[in-house]
Amino acid sequence: MDKQRILHTIAQVVFIGASAAIVLAFLELGAQFFGASLIGNLYPPGRIIELAAALLVLVIAITLREIRDEIRAGRP
Repeated sequence: MDKQRILHTIAQVVFIGASAAIVLAFLELGAQFFGASLIGNLYPPGRIIELAAALLVLVIAITLREIRDEIRAGRP
């Protein structure tokens, strides 16, 4: 497995994790609307969305690196 494939796999896994965190944040927000909590008030929904945003910045950086490498290699 080459470096490019490993980075692509990492980007996919992190993107799925960030998407799951966003879904969890909205579910937690809905649960708090009804007076319950899914994660025991450990993190407020805003903090979970901040974590997801940080993970998405990592995904964007990896994707831009892949694009740069393809342009340098001259592949269409």
